[in-house]
Amino acid sequence: MIRDGLVLAVDGGGVKTDLALVDSSGALLSLVRGGSTQAHYLGVEGCVEVLSGLLDTAITEVGLDPLARPIASTAQLLLAGMDLPEELAALGAAMDRLSWSERLVLGNDTEALLRAGTDRGWGVAVVSGTGINCLGVAPDRREARFLSFGPVSGDWGGGRDLGLAALGAAVRAADGRGPRTQLEDLVPAHFGLGDPLEVARAFHLEELPADRVGELAPIVLVLRAEDAVAAGIVGRLADEVVAFARAALVRLELTETDPDVVLGGSVLRAVSVEVVDAIARGIQGLAPAARVVVSPSEPIVGAALLGLDALGADAAARARARAELDAAVAKRSGAVVERLG
Repeated sequence: MIRDGLVLAVDGGGVKTDLALVDSSGALLSLVRGGSTQAHYLGVEGCVEVLSGLLDTAITEVGLDPLARPIASTAQLLLAGMDLPEELAALGAAMDRLSWSERLVLGNDTEALLRAGTDRGWGVAVVSGTGINCLGVAPDRREARFLSFGPVSGDWGGGRDLGLAALGAAVRAADGRGPRTQLEDLVPAHFGLGDPLEVARAFHLEELPADRVGELAPIVLVLRAEDAVAAGIVGRLADEVVAFARAALVRLELTETDPDVVLGGSVLRAVSVEVVDAIARGIQGLAPAARVVVSPSEPIVGAALLGLDALGADAAARARARAELDAAVAKRSGAVVERLG
């Protein structure tokens, strides 16, 4: 039996996936996290398997009947890698068979980021996590989207890209082709190896999983202020973010308006104020009234808010959902830091 007014919200990425159950008053009933739901790597069935496991955990926490269908009034499943109609159709067919909700919305995680970062219902969102992507929405609901396939569609600026750049710079410093950089020592130290060439060899021979290269991105961001090579990598990231945002604004004819440009994802939420300011200057050179902000909330908040919007929830419910989800995310992050410490 459906729980009246229940929102099922999902923000899925290349590394982690968040699933939340929120009621129509904005009360957070459950927030659970699992691994990647990136269908490009897992396939549709693998993606559904991860989502099903997360939902089972959430249902158990809330005390709902695990066999009842539908479970929610509305479901917002916003996943990285859902970039093409064909991909959305394939996942939609699989999800329809599960009957999780009366109303199902499938989309890209950029939609969740935009809603998390602004209440206006339009603007531009640029996300940099495992990869990089952008969404622009005009006040009249016209959209500007990007393929976001990675190198094949000209994309650069995700955590994996920063990590590869760091490893490449470290190798070039070690073998004499490039300038000296602290990455020459910090990259191998991160993996417990002797020098950058050993790290490159380990990735080439698949002794290190390919996705671990993204672990180097935070090192690059920390080094930016004191290492010219790291600064160059972060500078390229800023340029790519500006390029995405400017392209969306031009395509939607928003350069003379006052759009919110929301930055998010694990990489952009970790950059320094100076980098955000540089991105803002680049965007405002084209759209002077643009307001560039780092999202105050993670995308799972935006997914939940979109669900509440679909239910016609009032401002108090939306504010409660944001506050309770923000607190739950912060508590979880604090627990992870404590365990690592």
